[in-house]
Amino acid sequence: MLRLAWRRSAFQSSHVEPARFLSAALWGPADGTRRNSGGNIRCLRQTPRPPPPTPGDKSPLLLHPQPACCLSPSVFMSMASGDGGPSSAPHRHTNRLAKERSPYLLQHAHNPVDWYPWGQEAFDKARSEDKPIFLSVGYSTCHWCHVMERESFEDEEIGRILSDNFVCIKLDREERPDVDKVYMTFVQATSGGGGWPMSIWLTPDLKPFIGGTYFPPRDQGRRPGLKTVLTRILEQWQNNRPALESNGERILEALKKGTAVAANPGESPPLAPDVANRCFQQLAHSYEEDYGGFRDSPKFPSPVNLMFLMSYWSVNRSTSEGIEALQMALHTLRMMALGGIHDHVAQGFHRYSTDSSWHVPHFEKMLYDQAQLAVAYITASQVSDEQLFADVAKDILLYVSRDLSDKSGGFYSAEDADSVPASGGAVKREGAFCVWTASEVRELLPDVVEGANGGATHADVFMHHYGVKEQGNVAPEQDPHGELEGQNVLIVRYSVELTSARFGISVEKVNKLLAAARAKMAEVRTSRPRPHLDTKMLASWNGLMLSAYARVGAVLGDKALLERAAQTGYFLKEHLWDGERQTILRCCYRGDQMEVQQISPPICGFLGDYAFVICGLLDLYEATLQTEWLQWAEELQLRQDVLFWDHQGGGYFCSDPSDSTVLLQLKEDQDGAEPSANSVSASNLLRLSHYTGRQDWLQRSQQLLTAFSERLTRVPIALPEMVRSLMAQHYTLKQIVICGQRDAPDTTSLLAAVNSLFLPHKVLMLIDDDESFLCQRLPVLSSMSRQGGVATAHVCQDFTCALPVTDPQELRRLLRDEATEMRAE
Repeated sequence: MLRLAWRRSAFQSSHVEPARFLSAALWGPADGTRRNSGGNIRCLRQTPRPPPPTPGDKSPLLLHPQPACCLSPSVFMSMASGDGGPSSAPHRHTNRLAKERSPYLLQHAHNPVDWYPWGQEAFDKARSEDKPIFLSVGYSTCHWCHVMERESFEDEEIGRILSDNFVCIKLDREERPDVDKVYMTFVQATSGGGGWPMSIWLTPDLKPFIGGTYFPPRDQGRRPGLKTVLTRILEQWQNNRPALESNGERILEALKKGTAVAANPGESPPLAPDVANRCFQQLAHSYEEDYGGFRDSPKFPSPVNLMFLMSYWSVNRSTSEGIEALQMALHTLRMMALGGIHDHVAQGFHRYSTDSSWHVPHFEKMLYDQAQLAVAYITASQVSDEQLFADVAKDILLYVSRDLSDKSGGFYSAEDADSVPASGGAVKREGAFCVWTASEVRELLPDVVEGANGGATHADVFMHHYGVKEQGNVAPEQDPHGELEGQNVLIVRYSVELTSARFGISVEKVNKLLAAARAKMAEVRTSRPRPHLDTKMLASWNGLMLSAYARVGAVLGDKALLERAAQTGYFLKEHLWDGERQTILRCCYRGDQMEVQQISPPICGFLGDYAFVICGLLDLYEATLQTEWLQWAEELQLRQDVLFWDHQGGGYFCSDPSDSTVLLQLKEDQDGAEPSANSVSASNLLRLSHYTGRQDWLQRSQQLLTAFSERLTRVPIALPEMVRSLMAQHYTLKQIVICGQRDAPDTTSLLAAVNSLFLPHKVLMLIDDDESFLCQRLPVLSSMSRQGGVATAHVCQDFTCALPVTDPQELRRLLRDEATEMRAE
């Protein structure tokens, strides 16, 4: 078994109190007893597969970050108290969403609902007609968004109720994360949970007064359906409107106070070693030892946790805590790579596992997961020298290059979990594109393996190694809707050595056999109906993927990956940067003729777009040492400061504070499925201060960390990426300056020595005969030169440097020794 073959050898957030009396006023009978709507039950991003937790399970969001999650079929309601793609059949209805470019909005373009996109036209209609707004929020690869559309938004009767009595707005949360965050904050604060599809009712001035998630179309026992919900909301709007509005206003004001993040006068950032130790202890407490990860199930990859653990090890290498942190990270990454969450046939990683052993995933694939996991795996290869981790990093980028890449250089957002089974039928099923029956495997791999015990076939070896069973390998409790009955999710059950011993053939032969079998299965997959592909290209997620290609390419010395990274940089500058207005654009789209399209007016970028692109550009500079990327990063940081910096409290707002349609000015205070943009910005500012000599950026980074002091001190597990930035401030960055001719063999050898090591607290620079950008900003660099006419490395701290080094191995030893000494200092 997997857990035996690779067994390890060594070793609640606060919310605004909901106005419950208002909920009772809407739903409760006259005697005051409260109706149970089914409890707060969530299903974590869109799958119905995992058995739902009990209604009382309200795991703190801080300890188990689960962004990108949704409710199960059970409903919760809070008061201010498949593919779903275009059908080939003729459309009875077409609404104004048909003019949009968002794949999610286009999925709803033929509902019998008078949908509006988020914008002034809808707001004006609500105010002129004095109607409440129904805001429905989701994204194109959301399973329960598909379900609610099919059940409710395609229902003629519900469509009439919505269109006649509400101004109906459909919002793609990936296009407008700022709006989504505001109303999700309301839902979470007033109910203790949240997810997508999100259903919010607003006053004409956009203030929420009722919020929920998924609703069935009709009543189910004591659980109200959407038709009933709409009827009761209308009754309250007509008969009890002042109470709805005043209580909504009251909660909104409480949210403004409760979500404020600001530094106190005279305060400094908390002490990094103490915060890092507490973060490690909190992660260790939630760590699941058998298969890794940080809860029993459902289990998320959580790359931010893994990157923190490896950074923590880097400054605690000689301590038992540091060794344990590294083991936790490597064991988790190894188990994930062997599990069903990893697509063994077509590469890449699915969104999360519905069980503790990483076996049965939710099959959606997200670009941001691929980006962060590629970085985590290549980092693991640096700290462990294990080829497995480097192979997985390359494997991820192979999938992204093949299936998520646009010819322009950009990357698409996601692949859906649902698709039509190859056997036919119109109903989409989760995982249909990815799973296998035993008979399919036997039919595909019938040949006898020469020299194998008992005349075993290729199928016998493959099925043994990947846990394929005649009756399927998905337990019924993992498949409550029977979508995977008789199917197999591939998971490595034995090491290659054990499989070799089982069949009496060499390890080399097993590897070749398994590789050939996977290639045949990949070919079969290409003939199956593909899941929906969200071809929206987001600046922030492209920034994350830019970092992945740059960092993996640098570590492996892979020129093709570095060229692909540079292509992404040019894509961002050409298609998602408005040079005239000096503004990043949030997204662009693939057109019908495979061209890149933009909407008019385009959506301006948010904090995450700037922060992730800047980080990607800094990583691209360190990978290619082309200063054009450093120059653009500097330019973008200046613009980010103008648009989003809070001059009073410190830190960055998530969106432009001047946008009056966004009712809460939030500062993201949780590293979840994506790192917080403030966490990334703290690191960007520190790195840029060392590249440009700008002390104000160093001070700004410190002010940002100070603003989050309370959160960092109390629950650092909520912000592991920000803890990494705090550690970088504390231990200070080393400057590694290579003086040499670009692309010369001696220069390349020194750079390879640097890139072979995980050095989280460093900046890397190249000074050649043509360098001017860095020398203008850092005049001290002009005094550094080659020794004896060969490439030379200068390792410095605050530009106080050790003796110059020309030998790559000596440089590697110097960097390792300095990293080892860091903890003692």
